[in-house]
Amino acid sequence: MIKEKVEEIINEVFPKIEKHYGFSKFQECSPYIELEETTADTCHAHYCSTMNEITIYYSKMKNKKMIIQTLIHEYIHYLQSPLWFKRYYNMGYKYNDHPYELKAISYEKDYKLFM
Repeated sequence: MIKEKVEEIINEVFPKIEKHYGFSKFQECSPYIELEETTADTCHAHYCSTMNEITIYYSKMKNKKMIIQTLIHEYIHYLQSPLWFKRYYNMGYKYNDHPYELKAISYEKDYKLFM
């Protein structure tokens, strides 16, 4: 999708996601959303707790459903403890069995609430 369309959907949906899930006790404010293009074989998005920033690779977004699921997934990471996020990886968990990743994935089904 083009950057402007992804941005339009985010502007429409993100305030509803914030209202629905509330705000993190680990951050001082809501996360900033950065849109980047990528041609690399990378993930669709990333949450950086240090910068309190969600980066969405808009060139990977295929439709509104995918954008909403991605926003929800990364917003759930914003709500989670950054220390425990790293600790789980240090304990040997990988993306496919990391408790925080599994939780974020489980919330993606909520996209229907924001369509």
